[in-house]
Amino acid sequence: QVQLVEFGGGLVQPGGSLRLSCAASRIIGSINVMGWHRQAPGKQRELAALVTSRGNTNYADSVKGRFTVSRDNAKNTVYLQMNSLKPEDTAVYYCYADLIDGRGRLDRYWGQGSQVTVSS
Repeated sequence: QVQLVEFGGGLVQPGGSLRLSCAASRIIGSINVMGWHRQAPGKQRELAALVTSRGNTNYADSVKGRFTVSRDNAKNTVYLQMNSLKPEDTAVYYCYADLIDGRGRLDRYWGQGSQVTVSS
């Protein structure tokens, strides 16, 4: 059973920084895209950032220029560096990984979620 375990998160003041990490284990096959979604209270889950196996990235407009997504393929780990945090960044952040198994099937796996609260 594939597992994604997240680390980081917590409480930070506006303008501060946090770093999330997410390590995938028990991988069978290869990891294609890894990334982060977030869900704020009362809102739908939305994509925050993603990174492909080749290192191409994509960001939500609301986080461009402030968040940086990266990955270490050797460690099957994805990171989200969040700078200049705003109260509206408060959300539960979920990492995900799209895995391709030996038969070419694509499945998405999710982390457990990390609370990020931006407040003074």
